[in-house]
Amino acid sequence: MSLLSLKHVSKTFFTSSGNVAAVSDVSLDVKEGECLAIVGESGSGKTTLANMILGILQSSKGHIHFNNQPLSSKRTAEQRRAIQLVQQNPMSALNPKRSVGASVRLGLDTYQIGQKSERWQLVEDALEAVGLDPNLRKRAPAALSGGQRQRVGIARALACTPRLLVLDEPTSALDVLVQARVLRLLNTLREQHNLTYIFITHDLAVVRNVADRVAVFQSGQLLELATTSDIFSKPQSTYTRQLIGAVPVVDAAELALRNKLAKIAS
Repeated sequence: MSLLSLKHVSKTFFTSSGNVAAVSDVSLDVKEGECLAIVGESGSGKTTLANMILGILQSSKGHIHFNNQPLSSKRTAEQRRAIQLVQQNPMSALNPKRSVGASVRLGLDTYQIGQKSERWQLVEDALEAVGLDPNLRKRAPAALSGGQRQRVGIARALACTPRLLVLDEPTSALDVLVQARVLRLLNTLREQHNLTYIFITHDLAVVRNVADRVAVFQSGQLLELATTSDIFSKPQSTYTRQLIGAVPVVDAAELALRNKLAKIAS
């Protein structure tokens, strides 16, 4: 069953130098419980599409439905709570003047989740769910490592009991080892909480470890949508083959596939 559905969605920005079509006539469904990766280079329309799903931007054309209900520019509190964002930079995503706990609690207070007397316990539960010591709620974001701050960002979204997480390059600011831990955490949380993910990234190496399906974007257009295994083994577009050709190779089989795709793309 589809949790999110986009039908002929477009976004045009009107500028002094002319109209810019950031997203053009995109239709796709996101199944409940799956992780759909949206990939492409900078300027491909990934973030614009995510912002329309989140309600930050309004589409110029088309319709977006969530849980069979239309998503307009005037979202209900329940719709805002159900679709949460995990941002790219964990440091800028957290208010440096707030404690970690206050940042996580903000969503609880905004959406009136639980009784006031229960909310600090809910904050600690959310931190514990992402593998952090609940006592870290008293710390400032600057006192945490990059990986810990990203876990706090995930905990903040998780505390709102969402159904859909939009993850905008959530591991790009992390080193490789921390990145792997965060990806494992995201996979575990998806299973434990029956979450649905939209994973925005330019890094196909990350996609292999988290996504069930991949949507490839170029210049605002959806070029290709397929299972992750099909995208990597039999990509249909030249652009997708070029993206895969740039993925770091980890074994001989992948090297052979990369060389094969490079020949097809050339």
